[in-house]
Amino acid sequence: MIRDVVKINEDLCNGCGLCIPGCQEGALQIIDGKARLVSELMCDGLGACLGHCPQGAISIEKREAEQYNETKVMQIMAGKGMNTVIAHLNHLKEHNETAYLREGVKYLLDHEEDMPFSVQDVISRIHGDAPKARAHKQLGHKPDRHFVQGHQHHTGGGCPGSQTVSFHPISTGVETGIAEQTSRLSHWPVQMHLINPAAPCYRNADVVIAADCVAFSMGNFHSLYLKGKSLAIACPKLDSNTGVYIEKITRMMDEAAINTLTVMIMEVPCCGGLLQMVVNAVQAAKRKVPVKAIKVSLQGEVLSEEWI
Repeated sequence: MIRDVVKINEDLCNGCGLCIPGCQEGALQIIDGKARLVSELMCDGLGACLGHCPQGAISIEKREAEQYNETKVMQIMAGKGMNTVIAHLNHLKEHNETAYLREGVKYLLDHEEDMPFSVQDVISRIHGDAPKARAHKQLGHKPDRHFVQGHQHHTGGGCPGSQTVSFHPISTGVETGIAEQTSRLSHWPVQMHLINPAAPCYRNADVVIAADCVAFSMGNFHSLYLKGKSLAIACPKLDSNTGVYIEKITRMMDEAAINTLTVMIMEVPCCGGLLQMVVNAVQAAKRKVPVKAIKVSLQGEVLSEEWI
């Protein structure tokens, strides 16, 4: 059938990976240093990846291609975990693809017992508490007391988790036989979509922007890399609307007047998108801020560390 499908100009593509998180269906991958369309079946043709390409290497063309199949896409997404499913469904919601969204949710409900995660939690994250309650009712379940009370407690305003808080790092009290493990986190929130780049914790600070997985792979992340620094975290593959991140990093440099910036990424190709965001922010900022890039292996070893 003739439909809209992504087209990549390999002469323009520099393999930065910024397009990867924009494609929630996983139709794009970095292979041999270039972005490649690995599955026409999974490309929805909505073009969410276009705005993430700084080289203008991606476009949409009409051509003969296999019809997009939401059910087959969900079969693949489900195996990648709840966060990937949520990102995919949010992608459909943001582009008003309600028919595909309903089809995706129906697939989850029809196969709920086989899912390695809570389908009701996914529905809640996509639609909010009210649709979650409806889903419980449809399945013959009663919402638990914690859910009902939580809904009542938060109807009066925004999420308390996004409130800016500064505090002194405290010891966990866990003895390792070598030294006491201590959290070096000095503020909240830390997720890039939630932080205020003008918050006091970032003013004149040494800042670490880390990919979500870094702290889990490195046992010494707090003691060696977070101590005395302010933190922001992001996932360049699963986070949506990452263009906002570039703006926030730029504001950290210009408005918060941060001293230094360390960006920590994993060795996987998609993680390079976070470094590219920082590079774009550096180019847009009026102030010059020293930036160090650290690449970490899947087992927590530092593979490279350099000032850029």
